[in-house]
Amino acid sequence: MSPKELLYIEDALGHEKFLITQCQQALVNLRDPQLRACVQQMGTAHQQLFNQFYQLV
Repeated sequence: MSPKELLYIEDALGHEKFLITQCQQALVNLRDPQLRACVQQMGTAHQQLFNQFYQLV
């Protein structure tokens, strides 16, 4: 893998980590069960994407 490709993956990992953190913070403040379920699904999806990107390196 080229250095430029590694930088792209590193950038993607950073974005996914940020989105995971945002979902976790939103869950602290949300009380509506439907919104909480939606944000939990998004957080899980971003965690899976993070794991997939991480496996590339």
